[in-house]
Amino acid sequence: MDSPQFTSEPSFDVIIAGCGPTGALLAAELRLHAVRVLVLEKETEPASYVRIVGLHMRSLEIMAMRGLLDRLLAHGRRRPARGLFAAIDKPVPPGLDSAHAYLLGIPQPVLVRLLEEHAAGLGAQVRHGCAVAGLEQDDDGVTVELADGERLRARCLVGCDGARSTVRKLLGVGFPGEPSRTDTLMGEMAVGMPPEEVAARVAGLRETLHRFWLRPVGPETYSVVVPAAGVGDRAEPPGIEEFREQLRAVAGTDFGVHSPRWLSRFGDATRLAERYRVGRVLLAGDAAHIHPPTGGQGLNLGLQDAFNLGWKLAAQLRGRAPETLLDTYEAERRPVAADVLDNTRAQMELLSPEPGPRAVRRLLAELMDFDEVNRHLIEKITATGIRYDFGEGPDLLGRRLPDLDVQPGRRLYDLLRHGRGLLLDRTGRLTVGDWSDRVDRLQDPSAALTAPGLLLRPDGHVAWIGADQRSLDAQLSRWFGEPGQCGVLTREAGSVTRPGPL
Repeated sequence: MDSPQFTSEPSFDVIIAGCGPTGALLAAELRLHAVRVLVLEKETEPASYVRIVGLHMRSLEIMAMRGLLDRLLAHGRRRPARGLFAAIDKPVPPGLDSAHAYLLGIPQPVLVRLLEEHAAGLGAQVRHGCAVAGLEQDDDGVTVELADGERLRARCLVGCDGARSTVRKLLGVGFPGEPSRTDTLMGEMAVGMPPEEVAARVAGLRETLHRFWLRPVGPETYSVVVPAAGVGDRAEPPGIEEFREQLRAVAGTDFGVHSPRWLSRFGDATRLAERYRVGRVLLAGDAAHIHPPTGGQGLNLGLQDAFNLGWKLAAQLRGRAPETLLDTYEAERRPVAADVLDNTRAQMELLSPEPGPRAVRRLLAELMDFDEVNRHLIEKITATGIRYDFGEGPDLLGRRLPDLDVQPGRRLYDLLRHGRGLLLDRTGRLTVGDWSDRVDRLQDPSAALTAPGLLLRPDGHVAWIGADQRSLDAQLSRWFGEPGQCGVLTREAGSVTRPGPL
């Protein structure tokens, strides 16, 4: 059967498969640059269970950069950023380099709703009950076929559709790694045992069983995590009787659990996509990488993928991107994911009750008494220690800049809300020149900045440090294209009709 012919412009610049946290944030990032976005979510209703997820420091900084943090704080609960690495509970070291040095627990359905509302408020279209069933791409765009036979056309497609990603499978991208060796049961339910007795029993068991806990999460309700008997089908949630059996096997009592609110299982499969991009189709979030939830990094890793990709893909579609800009998405983010996979592998070994791993755990706990070691591991888990490779230069080059007071009453992240680059100029002589349509300039920032000039990308990473205008111009071209380079925008939709080549 011949492929359909398209004689008009695609209806969308980008179609995103999946409206979880990654897909919703990516949609919002693209809309900051007037990109026409459609998000397809296969589920018709939000998840029936209310899983609490943790937002780490870098994700909180991302939310602050886009003016979203206050909304999230109203629905979440803060706790110290301790016990993140293999649940080794050490005090938070002094001087963590973030204005948001805490963990925010928030119900995942609430997080998704807030991010979806944010994207829709910026003009993204979201359609629920729409599952991607097929795709074809050519030199001009991507045709997406839905499960009901409807065909949609866009310039690009991004798969944010989770660990079982249909988009990744349709692309034929390999997903090598290790399958699950162990399963863990997780849920929220009522407990019949008195709270003080629960606390005493759990405290004793947690000294050696680090994949087990019962924690109160509300009136008469506990979060329960317990190792499963074997590896099961995660498409099928466990029943309350399986929880009782495993609790009795591990703790000698089932704690009188009853009336579950939700029940699930997760494994320790660890996989990384061989590629993040094939032509006009890209992958982000769990579609590109999966790993055990130890350290709570998965959702955060996906959000940070979206934050890295959004402005680059928008620049490509608007015709403002240097030839290699979109390639830096995979070049920067895939090594970060590989590092997360490695640290979760290490953490899973440290959670083992076997004598060897327990001995290594005790040794690491001793080393974490040194603030430098403790800080290094926290920065690894929270992604505040990431340094992208931008070439030779000071250690700050390639790192994110924390939120600072840049002028009386002005915070740095407030200046990044619109997803544009930012030049911080202490010399009074530097200029963004013909890049002023995509890069802002702040003169005389706070003395907290010692460099004469700093150029920030839209994701807050330092792209240049110095005082020489010619050197600055070279980096402006590297990250923001040539002056005057731009696609043609339609007045009605504010979208690109002549994109740069992909």
